[in-house]
Amino acid sequence: MKSKRFREIAKSVDTQKVYKIEEAIAILQKCPPVKFDQSVDVALKTGIDLQKSDQQVRGVVSLPNGTGKKSVIVVFAKGDKVKEALEAGADFAGTEELLEKIKGGWTDFDAVISTPEMMRDVGKLGKVLGPRGLMPTPKAGTVTNDIATAVREIKAGRIEFKNDKHGVVSNAVGKLSFSKDKLAENIRTFIAAVSKAKPAGTKGHYMVSLSLSSTMGPGLKVDMSGMTVEA
Repeated sequence: MKSKRFREIAKSVDTQKVYKIEEAIAILQKCPPVKFDQSVDVALKTGIDLQKSDQQVRGVVSLPNGTGKKSVIVVFAKGDKVKEALEAGADFAGTEELLEKIKGGWTDFDAVISTPEMMRDVGKLGKVLGPRGLMPTPKAGTVTNDIATAVREIKAGRIEFKNDKHGVVSNAVGKLSFSKDKLAENIRTFIAAVSKAKPAGTKGHYMVSLSLSSTMGPGLKVDMSGMTVEA
């Protein structure tokens, strides 16, 4: 049986309609509230050929208004780099103790950064970090000697994105409490970054459809006019 809240939402939402970004945000913000600040999520369906290994969508983007989430950052480094990481805002930094803690099952963090010299050891955590999308990579800027910059960028709202096994790129792009303008700016920045990450071999429609939702809200189709990239 549908809840009272769900029935109220259904009255104001047309799941078949394609909304402008600002319209979709306004609808989500008018839905009956819950007891926490919901995340706003985008789901972008791409037209990549999943059978081809060179057609993977992956990249990083700095959201201009942040994510609204406090990211817990782990840094693998030695010597002065540990101090540098902690002074820049990392929550945990070190070597052996952190490695053993994660091997033991600890996963209460949102991002992992490593210096290049530590990657041989960090690579041994692949079974833990890989499935969660947390393995540091040079392409994502999380394998670097410039630890302070990497930490500050993630704290400020830099996120990684990549397609799933269905060719969908999904990410949280802010909180429902953000202003409509700030959410719209974050969404457009995210879409632009995914657009630039188009694999060279992709043919036909690259960005097929876009939907917007909140944690406890409906999924709304969003108009991508002017935002799509074609072959």
